[in-house]
Amino acid sequence: MTTSAMPAGSQADTGVPVAGAATAGPAPDAPAAPTLTERLDGLDRVVQAGAGRLDQPLLDDAGALLGRAGQRLRLSGEHTVITLAGGTGSGKSSLFNAICGLELSPTGVRRPMTSKAHACVWGLDGAGPLLDWLDVDKRHRYARASALDLERADSSLQGLVLLDLPDHDSIQALHRAEVDRFVTIADLLVWVVDPQKYADAALHRNYIVPFARYAGVTLIVLNQVDRLQPAEIDDCVADLRRLLEAEGLADPRIVTTSAISEKGVAGFREILVDAVAARRARSERLTADVDRTARRFVPHRGDTEPAAGVDGERRGELVQALTDAAGAPAVAEAMESAYELRAADFVGWPVAALVTRLRSDPLRRMRLTELREELRGAFTGPIGAQQGDVDNAVQGVTDGVTGDLPDAWARSVRAAGRSHAAELPESLGVSLKEALPTFNQVPRWWWLVKTWQYFLVLVAVLSVVWICLLVAYGVFEAGGDDPGALLGEAGLIPYVAVLAVCTCGMGWLTSSACRNMVALSSAKHGDRMEEHMRESIERVADEKVLEPVAEELRVYARFREDVDVALG
Repeated sequence: MTTSAMPAGSQADTGVPVAGAATAGPAPDAPAAPTLTERLDGLDRVVQAGAGRLDQPLLDDAGALLGRAGQRLRLSGEHTVITLAGGTGSGKSSLFNAICGLELSPTGVRRPMTSKAHACVWGLDGAGPLLDWLDVDKRHRYARASALDLERADSSLQGLVLLDLPDHDSIQALHRAEVDRFVTIADLLVWVVDPQKYADAALHRNYIVPFARYAGVTLIVLNQVDRLQPAEIDDCVADLRRLLEAEGLADPRIVTTSAISEKGVAGFREILVDAVAARRARSERLTADVDRTARRFVPHRGDTEPAAGVDGERRGELVQALTDAAGAPAVAEAMESAYELRAADFVGWPVAALVTRLRSDPLRRMRLTELREELRGAFTGPIGAQQGDVDNAVQGVTDGVTGDLPDAWARSVRAAGRSHAAELPESLGVSLKEALPTFNQVPRWWWLVKTWQYFLVLVAVLSVVWICLLVAYGVFEAGGDDPGALLGEAGLIPYVAVLAVCTCGMGWLTSSACRNMVALSSAKHGDRMEEHMRESIERVADEKVLEPVAEELRVYARFREDVDVALG
């Protein structure tokens, strides 16, 4: 006695329109849904992007699916792998033998009878590698490919690989592991239950609920209905359907069977024939696997479109913070002082400089000599910037772009921003050193002023010597003979003295004017140095912080796109 209890619309949506039915075509510009291969490629990219960023168990599960899907797609597409799984005493081995037409799987009262998976294959071409991949023991492989089989109705099952599995509730752990393995790789899952134990908690808790999203590739067989009255069959089917739907198995497919007669399995055989003929079970199963795995990545996808990188305002804040951390303003101020001190050696009045040296100002001497080398040598190591200030600056810019990111990607972006944090102090120091000019660079006008000042000194010295000679020859007549008008005329002394005084005054005025010019140019020089240092710091910030953050945001953006592709 066989009663089919499959509700209308319970068949899995295959995507193929029913003949004669009106179908609405897609919008002209609507993008085509990604194929299974494209979805697998998208999932593969998701796994690669998630490496080191997402939970490793999730990536391992997705990687295992990709490996399994790749192997299954390379194997025979002409064969459909269908498993018969169930609990102790459900009669799945009897059902297996009834479909095969031979006593291939042992049955009896003693439990468990099936300790290893048994396979019956209709059509041997290409089945060998598939059975090897399924890891079915060669002693338990059977083929229905003889001339007599082809003359029977069994020819309609050509391409079927039917597996009889051990009991899922067996006391043997190896039996349960065998069931768990085949449940993850079968194209079509058939759960065989009996009227007494169809609500078995082990079946529903361990298999129905976890695989509730696999309704399209899941079939429930209520076996041994010969023990029930017709009315009782309907009640059992209704109760079983209610239970399955409550556990999330949408629109469950249920068929009733009885293995004691050939007619008792006719409805089940028809379903197998349809599944084999359609040759869609393999792709539908892999599609369900991809659906299930891709949904696990949705919490890491986020709903907000990520920024393309760090915006200009936050970039400016980072550069300013790094500039302050590296002490660039203080360096620029020191450069101004060094510039003024350096200029004093060239444009100052040499007589005043000589007097200053006679007073012995060791501090000024030290600043002129040691500051030159110390300023360029102060930025060769981590002392160029404080690590704590650098870390705070980096944290500030990463916090500004991670507010809307999922936790895993927020951590990843922050880690990218800090990836070169330990190198930043030294890099900032090197950038400042490279931005500083060498102290041998002297403006040309300094040399002109220095030449002019020494010329004035020479004139002043000659004037003093002339006065001394006028005094000696013109006043005291030290020479005796007539020394000439230029040396013997004492009346020239006031005029030469005025020349000497004017020369010294010109030197002092020149020095004063040049000091004012130096003060103005030193301020501009400091501003230029600070701007050069800032440009160098910007390059360091881009290379060490902003570009890693932007690259991580680009990876996240591609990850979101690939998750959408994997979701289909």
